[in-house]
Amino acid sequence: MIKVHSEREMEELGERVGRLLRPGDVVVLTGELGSGKTVFCRGLGRGLGVEATITSPSFTLINEYQGRMPFYHLDVYRLDGPADLEELGYEEYFFGDGATAVEWGDKVRVLLPEEYLEVRLEVLGEGLRSLEFIPHGPRLAQVVEEVIACGY
Repeated sequence: MIKVHSEREMEELGERVGRLLRPGDVVVLTGELGSGKTVFCRGLGRGLGVEATITSPSFTLINEYQGRMPFYHLDVYRLDGPADLEELGYEEYFFGDGATAVEWGDKVRVLLPEEYLEVRLEVLGEGLRSLEFIPHGPRLAQVVEEVIACGY
């Protein structure tokens, strides 16, 4: 478990992960409202070389950005379940040529690829958050090891 003490630290941690992502990688973020999912995704995008401002896709459901590869940022909070995501053509995002982050991804777990990185976020107090990385697959386990080796 990793603890971060500020939004800046959360974003920096996301950036470290983003630098290690490859095409086809999926990062699933879970945690209560305000736990830092979108802030972490801003860092992911920065690590992927996205220069545009990364915003929450709460109302658009999907935001697409271009960096060293496409970055797809989904927020499935408002979806009723996997069927809604199927209608949006999720395969392009989960099995395409970019990296994908899915906020509230536990709602569509049945559609996730075999290999993905789950990031569980928890609010511990004012500005203090904990993150638990749960890699599903050997390559993403290596990503977690590299992030932790960098001092987290």
